[in-house]
Amino acid sequence: MSLENLTAYEIVEDREIKDLNSRGVILRHKKTGARIVLLSNDDPNKVFYIGFRTPPTDSTGVAHIIEHSVLCGSEKYPVKDPFVELAKGSLNTFLNAMTYPDKTVYPVASCNDKDFANLCDVYLDAVFHPNIYKEKKIFEQEGWHYECESESDDLIYNGVVYNEMKGAYSSADDLLDRETFNSLYPDTAYGVDSGGRPSDIPSLTYEAFLDFHRRYYHPSNSYIYFYGNMDMEERLTYLDEAYLSKFDALQIDSAIRLQKPFAAPVQIEKKYPVLESDDITSTAYYSYNVSICNSLDRQLYIALQVLDYALCSAPGAPVKVALMEKVIGEDIYSVCENGILQPYFSFVAKNAGLSDQKAFVETVEQVLREQVKNGIDKNALLAAINSYEFKYKEADFGSYPKGLMYGLQALDSWLYDDKAPFMHIEANETFDALKKLVQTDYFEQLVEKQILENTHKSIVALLPEKGLESRESEKLKEVLARKKASLSAEELQAVIAETKALKAYQEEESSPEDLAKIPVLKREDLDKEAHPFLNETESFENTVLLSHPVFTNGVSYLHIVFKIRDIKKEQLPYLGLLKNVLGLLSTEKRSYGELFNEINLQTGGIFFDAATYTDAKDYSKFELTFEAKAKVLYGNTQKAVDLIREILTQSVFDDEKRLKEILGEMKARLQAQMTSAGHSTASLRALSYISEGAWASDQFSGLDFFRFLTDLYNHFDERKAECIRKMKTLLSFILHQNRVLYDYTGTEEGKKLFMEALLPFHKLLLAEDNAQEAFRAEPVKKQEGLCTSAGVQYVCRAGDFRKAGLPYTGALRVLRIMMGYDYLWIQVRVKGGAYGCMSNFTKSGLSYFVSYRDPNLEKTVAVYEKAPAYLQEFAADEAVMTKYVIGAISEKDTPLPPSAQGSRSFGAYMSGYTFEEEQQERDEILACQVSDIHALSAQVAAMLETDAFCVVGNEDKIKEQADRFLSISTL
Repeated sequence: MSLENLTAYEIVEDREIKDLNSRGVILRHKKTGARIVLLSNDDPNKVFYIGFRTPPTDSTGVAHIIEHSVLCGSEKYPVKDPFVELAKGSLNTFLNAMTYPDKTVYPVASCNDKDFANLCDVYLDAVFHPNIYKEKKIFEQEGWHYECESESDDLIYNGVVYNEMKGAYSSADDLLDRETFNSLYPDTAYGVDSGGRPSDIPSLTYEAFLDFHRRYYHPSNSYIYFYGNMDMEERLTYLDEAYLSKFDALQIDSAIRLQKPFAAPVQIEKKYPVLESDDITSTAYYSYNVSICNSLDRQLYIALQVLDYALCSAPGAPVKVALMEKVIGEDIYSVCENGILQPYFSFVAKNAGLSDQKAFVETVEQVLREQVKNGIDKNALLAAINSYEFKYKEADFGSYPKGLMYGLQALDSWLYDDKAPFMHIEANETFDALKKLVQTDYFEQLVEKQILENTHKSIVALLPEKGLESRESEKLKEVLARKKASLSAEELQAVIAETKALKAYQEEESSPEDLAKIPVLKREDLDKEAHPFLNETESFENTVLLSHPVFTNGVSYLHIVFKIRDIKKEQLPYLGLLKNVLGLLSTEKRSYGELFNEINLQTGGIFFDAATYTDAKDYSKFELTFEAKAKVLYGNTQKAVDLIREILTQSVFDDEKRLKEILGEMKARLQAQMTSAGHSTASLRALSYISEGAWASDQFSGLDFFRFLTDLYNHFDERKAECIRKMKTLLSFILHQNRVLYDYTGTEEGKKLFMEALLPFHKLLLAEDNAQEAFRAEPVKKQEGLCTSAGVQYVCRAGDFRKAGLPYTGALRVLRIMMGYDYLWIQVRVKGGAYGCMSNFTKSGLSYFVSYRDPNLEKTVAVYEKAPAYLQEFAADEAVMTKYVIGAISEKDTPLPPSAQGSRSFGAYMSGYTFEEEQQERDEILACQVSDIHALSAQVAAMLETDAFCVVGNEDKIKEQADRFLSISTL
């Protein structure tokens, strides 16, 4: 990489970043002052982003609406939705945009050089030359608009961001996060909601929207990042010649203002909606929050995360234990938010009593004083440091490219200091320094000075209010009714005309000439070969060792699997308990707090789970498993296996007090998850009506499990003995040699260490073959409406096309892309105002449509019903079909970290899914034509005819449509 010839840029810093095995360069564009960072290395998964500092002054959500809107067409790419064209027709490994409290970022990633260049160009043109100045309807569609289709219709608000934020403000957890954040920084950009408060969004004008873009979307206010194996000189030359050189420098004041420290703590009380039928006895949320220094302290940045673990987040941490002892909350945790200029630290008690606030605050402060006086547990501090250091070195971010995560973390310092983008992504020296500081009073001093003696703090109480959502909804209806009544006949006709014009605009397709301007690859650019499964089997004792040879940089991924398809179906909820309580109970050897610290001192984590694997040869069958997983450096393999053995064979189930604490925490977290991820709740529930495997999953991880857990917790004293006995019985049934399979991801060196460590573990398992007949389930179609206090719906329609005798084909993966970015996108999101709508078609025949944060119910169902007819009439030329094919291949070709490569191969092994079948699916994707899409209307029609229907959503909306459901209940 030679940058000396780039006269358009000034090199501010150029050095090796050893921690990331990269060359790091900071540059400044001479003409505009644009800031650029390069991380050059051999990673083929290239990343680019452009970001802007965008501090809002109100809660109209202007930054968020612009983030959506600039991706709706630009000068060079005037199609209505370039983002969608890229999503369905590029080999991107990441494509999105994100609004933060003080910045907006537009990242893309791809392993294909040509594709990467295309993605960069579309995004750069979008942010600098968007069509928002030419077409007001973009603002109305993505932000908000009045909607009224006839004189007799009610006047309503609609818009994608408006409905997205209605969903966000329906979640108590999200509300607490927002109120906590805003409470500490009332006089700054952090005192308002950059995402938008639903009540404030309709006050945003089109002119203010455009002004915000004019003010901040300029190279002089930009942060530009390139990562990976690419020709950096070529990329920088292009960046200057195509975009930056066209602008002059501007003086833009986007600096984030510091909040003046409070002279004394403030107390805030807010309400959140619950249903009239809800029991609100223990439903309060409390947070104790302190603003801490600023984010440009390299050591403090990680030290706060260490305190988060050691003081409260870890099981056995002193603040968590003290609050649980006093029964102040069911779920106790802390939050360390260090990605902003002024970080904050919070202690949170969730599902506490309505009058517990005083005791909550006193308990937190009492425990902190004791920690300062007596010292924080050094093992806990070291365990925390080891845990974060392991994650840093492993750099496994799941489906997110690691280059993206480094780039986003760089903004935690770069946004506030132009010369410090590498401050927090170079962390090895900081971890070493913190380990030494454990032996001093450094952490105790942090607690004393930054938390206890700090007056810049807030106490937030978030209390339930029955019927609040219904009353707010009625109030809004009245406001809009008055607005409609105040309109003259001409003004009302104008609103009706604008509504129709917007819908016509949304229906109108981009011209073929404009679509051709979006750069796309050709089918011949795509790899023809499927990715192989990395499965090697060998005998081990009287079972099998399955391994996945992958380079893992010294990390072993250990996996112990027990096949338990033959447990009794009545035991499934106890399987759900077992996978959640193991590792959180004490063992005969150590307390649960000591156990958790030991896990994090010796490993990168130990986890327990249950899973189903559908048989690829007979889709009516499935395997059920109980699994233990660990990730560990080679040298600690024996310790990891010993800890798994200790947990499985020596856990103390008879500690009733501890067991109830775990159940309460599980209940609180599952409840929040089921509401916020209502699309997942609705789709699993709908599938459970028609599939044995989905029914089983619902029993140990879905709605049925949540209801079992809630009833168990509420009647714990009467049921505890039975619960403990049944968990012990189930675990004894599982721990047999005839059930076990060992699975390993890593190198040969690590595998040998795993095999050595397994010998004593295997001998502890019972040799007796205890196989019995597998359970049979009889799923029942329930057609449920699951009521919440949310202002939006998650509408699911599911079915099984194989039961109609129809086959699976790779073309269904192309159909999924097409539905997600064409039919469902336009009808449910663009026109209907939902935040999203998804579909899925599995090899077993199980399929579904589901909407996300959807203002509608019956209109969305109608869209689903018309899908087969749409597919029968579907028309597209080769260029359009190629885009959908590329989108489907892109999903299959996303680079996987080592652990995910192992999981993919393991899943294929468990299902009996072969490479030949994987190659056939790929061939069918690559060959997909319009005629194949026409034929798939039969699979979609069969899915809809199954008519498995479930909605999670607003109580009033569901009850208005009561005749659609066989049962209506609260979630």
